[in-house]
Amino acid sequence: MSSKSPFTSVWSRRPSPKNTREQPVLSRAQIVHAAMELLDAEGLDALSMRKLGARLGSGATSIYWYVTNKEELLELVLDEVYGELSVPDPAETGWRDAAAVFAYGLRQAMVTHPWSITLIGTLPSLGPNAMAASDRLMKAFEIAGFTGIALDYAAAAVISYTLGATTPEVSWLNLLSRSGVNADEWVKAMRPQVDVAAADYPGLRAHYAGYANLDPAATMHISFDFGLVALLDGLEARLRQP
Repeated sequence: MSSKSPFTSVWSRRPSPKNTREQPVLSRAQIVHAAMELLDAEGLDALSMRKLGARLGSGATSIYWYVTNKEELLELVLDEVYGELSVPDPAETGWRDAAAVFAYGLRQAMVTHPWSITLIGTLPSLGPNAMAASDRLMKAFEIAGFTGIALDYAAAAVISYTLGATTPEVSWLNLLSRSGVNADEWVKAMRPQVDVAAADYPGLRAHYAGYANLDPAATMHISFDFGLVALLDGLEARLRQP
């Protein structure tokens, strides 16, 4: 039976020996920045080592100084996404505020970099930025009073809620981008179709009619906040249970 791990991480493997006379032309930060620009502009499917190399020009060979394949490059890029989270010290702000800032930061990072949704959970998040954010979140729930495996459950609840609430939002924003219309135009175009679909459900039809003057972006923001507060209230109530 093979003892080979099902995956390896760029953050844990030992760097292979390099010819010291062949120093990389570009830094790792420059390569990751270029990869993120490509991903933001064209999406995950557009990223390839060859395409990134062409984007970098004469520094293309520098990519393989730092990574051996596309998966390792994506690990580096994903950690840059986590680097956009600025989670405060829960000892200073309180556990709820720290957990909320984590959730809002992750939501904003996913909206800014929609391709990251596909990577979260499929690639190991072992980079320094991911570790720092996770450490702050775990400390927040430790300060709250969770212990043992319940610390992991509490942190997972916040992460799962954020991913679950934000993924449909990002999908909708991507739809708007592809369609060439703004949110208000899309909602206005959908309204008569919703009326037809809800014709046999007068209660729903009347309820949906109340959405006519709502700002879609503000509504999604308030919806996320509502769910997050409810989740944190539930975790706090859980602490009071014997």
